[in-house]
Amino acid sequence: MKYLGIDYGTKRIGVAVSDDTGTLAFPLGLVAAGAGALEEVLELARENGVETFVLGESRNFKGEANPVMREIEKFKVALEAAGKKVILEPEYMTSAAAEHQHTHTHDAHTGRPTRKEAVSKEFLDSSAAALILQSFLDRTKQQSEVE
Repeated sequence: MKYLGIDYGTKRIGVAVSDDTGTLAFPLGLVAAGAGALEEVLELARENGVETFVLGESRNFKGEANPVMREIEKFKVALEAAGKKVILEPEYMTSAAAEHQHTHTHDAHTGRPTRKEAVSKEFLDSSAAALILQSFLDRTKQQSEVE
């Protein structure tokens, strides 16, 4: 089964897609938040043969909803109204993790941290969506192995 991962933001929505087996997540692209975002996300899902959505759930370390969570809930309701299955996946610092993953490396000779060239916000947002989706895929795989 294929999944579409979503890192919802008030300006940009990062999108990722899983492989056909639901094992690996890949950055897919970016959708501008606001009017038309729902239709654009639904179109990406149609193009990629996806019926199930994994939407990042934004909470702080105390488990309290972050300010963007209200908008995430509205987006979830809109996807469900369009007949889609939506799963909330806890996400902590995925945007920061994506940026760190793609902007830091280590010098091969000294082992010291270096910075890579800057990457686009589009790539970072879709990479954050891939991290959310991969977290869900890994967790559900572990659960099925235990059962």
